[in-house]
Amino acid sequence: MTTEFILPDIGEGIVECELLEWLVAEGDVIEEDQPVAEVMTDKATVQIPAMHAGTVMKLHYQPGDIAKVHAPLFAMATSEQVTKQEPESAVTQNHPASTSNTGIASAGAGEDFLLPDIGEGIVECEIVKWQVAEGQSVEEDQVVVEVMTDKAVVEIPAKHAGLITKLYYGEGDIAKVHAPLFALDHNDSAGTSSQSRPAHTQAEATVSQAATPEPATSESAAREGSFEPPVAIPGKVLASPAVRRIARENNIDLKSVQASGKKGRVLKQDVYRAAELLNANNELNDASKQTKTASEDTRRPVESGGKRTEKVRGLQAAMAKQMQLSVQTIPHFTVSDELMMDKLIALRAELKPAFEAKGVKLSFMPFFIKALSLALKEFPVINSQMSDDGEYLHYFDDHNVGFAVDSKIGLLVPNIKRVQDLSLFDIASQMQTIIEQAREGKVPASALKGGTVSVSNIGALGGITATPVINKPEAAIVALGKTQKLPRFDDNGNVTAQHIMHVNWSGDHRIIDGATMVKFNNLWCHYLQNPSAMLMHLA
Repeated sequence: MTTEFILPDIGEGIVECELLEWLVAEGDVIEEDQPVAEVMTDKATVQIPAMHAGTVMKLHYQPGDIAKVHAPLFAMATSEQVTKQEPESAVTQNHPASTSNTGIASAGAGEDFLLPDIGEGIVECEIVKWQVAEGQSVEEDQVVVEVMTDKAVVEIPAKHAGLITKLYYGEGDIAKVHAPLFALDHNDSAGTSSQSRPAHTQAEATVSQAATPEPATSESAAREGSFEPPVAIPGKVLASPAVRRIARENNIDLKSVQASGKKGRVLKQDVYRAAELLNANNELNDASKQTKTASEDTRRPVESGGKRTEKVRGLQAAMAKQMQLSVQTIPHFTVSDELMMDKLIALRAELKPAFEAKGVKLSFMPFFIKALSLALKEFPVINSQMSDDGEYLHYFDDHNVGFAVDSKIGLLVPNIKRVQDLSLFDIASQMQTIIEQAREGKVPASALKGGTVSVSNIGALGGITATPVINKPEAAIVALGKTQKLPRFDDNGNVTAQHIMHVNWSGDHRIIDGATMVKFNNLWCHYLQNPSAMLMHLA
């Protein structure tokens, strides 16, 4: 019986890679985390480690072949599959339960909790704060850790009650989706016998009985060692992704760093030590240069104008990529109009006290969103999306209307689901909840996915007009300017004061033509300029 090893996500947006070299052969016995293959993406060369110990049965590619992400890379017979037919005494005969550096018996090592999908297109996240410690008992659904993606801060709960036996990352580390996040022992105590030990722990004992593993030099070394290859390869530096990131940020060449980790692994403290030494040397050199050139500087004119360089990361990086992709792949066109706000202003003033009595603030946005949903019923093409290959057009029954929110971690576009079934009060209530969550940076991942059309209220910040960029893969977005009191002619040619808002629609010209967008906008504006017209459509 064999198990297929599926090539995991190895970088955001990467769907395939070239197999450079197999580091094992069919029939080889390998250990957990041992490098099996070296592959090259369009960004970097990556070593793929084994997730389990066992025997390599089949290599599915040859060097030079293109391997697909989420497709089988090689087949192996895991140690667990091999030892199922062996008596348990053979597994535990020479392996009494040992104690890790945290004092938890390895017999209770527990089951690995894999970091689940936490957002569309998200492949990694940063550990913000652990809410538990190793050795602590947790209840089912208790929050274990807070992580930050490029979209929001997300809380990860425990699936089962049990004992936390291992935290695989430190705060500030980068965790990968579908990789182990922490280990949880379902048993009542950590010191269970070898008979109740998880199968994968027994299998590890069988594979490693011929060799005694070296102790980790520190807790962080043990944690990082869970994911990086334990075998040094000539010309390669052993270091976790988090360590490599720290080295890049400090302009440190990992080859020049003295490693203190097991088998030549570079740890975080090694990079920090190298950075401190580099900074100290730079300060000495700067002081020497300043002393040598002090007399020259007094005669030299003072130069002004510098620059500061920051790495684009997190939400800013995700937004940059999304906007660039939208402009490059969607042919935009814009329709602009003036919206007379006087009747809507009067209606809001009339309803506002009733909403406040129920603890909900009533802004103009719920009116815009509800009128938008009513107009979508007449023009369903605005609520459609083009497939990536351009061959299909998907029409959506639900009106999931997104709205831009300026959160503490950057601009987010959560959406309110099934607006066609919601009342004005329901929309206002959900908006208030989402905005409060955004201010805390804790918008649920579900609220950030599945939008079908978006509204951007630049008027809330004082903007008058804008040409919005479509939130791909949606087909349309509208930018709302601030309301201004401006002179206009009435039907009798008299000049009157009107409350006017500039609105600007951007549409996907592959799906929507100009005439359709204008008709749709006219109907939407009709509902807002004559709010009573919406009553016949409300349930």
